[in-house]
Amino acid sequence: MKFVDFVCFEATVPELQATDRDGVISELMQSLDKAGRLGKGDCAKITNAVIKREKEASTGMGKGIAVPHVKHAAVKKAVAVIGKSSAGIDFFALDKQPVYSVILLISPAKNPDEHLQAMENVFRHLQQEKFLKFLRQSSTLEQIKDLLTEADENPSL
Repeated sequence: MKFVDFVCFEATVPELQATDRDGVISELMQSLDKAGRLGKGDCAKITNAVIKREKEASTGMGKGIAVPHVKHAAVKKAVAVIGKSSAGIDFFALDKQPVYSVILLISPAKNPDEHLQAMENVFRHLQQEKFLKFLRQSSTLEQIKDLLTEADENPSL
């Protein structure tokens, strides 16, 4: 699975307005909803599920990255949205440092394989210093889209 298979570029938020974890999750979910990627009336339910999941265990993995994710019956296909914060957000990350890039993933509850494939793609790239550096430097929708497209074409990026 490639980024283009599940990232909703229309919902990308190059500069998040929210300043806390729950606000960021809500802002990204609203952006997905506005892009028509969630069922009517499902935004609040899925947002609550993601926040509940975050409270159980933070997805702030360190190095300025967080990957909040949840499997939910309201979605039929895996979808992700990317948000960036130049100020940094306290995401209760493992390294206790601020998060600057958030990749929020929602997957169908009845298709755990799709969830695992999307997560594997995300984490494979997040382990590469060059990808992390370029993601941190990307500040526009075009730069983020170009980076993910290039990463799809060149897995060693």
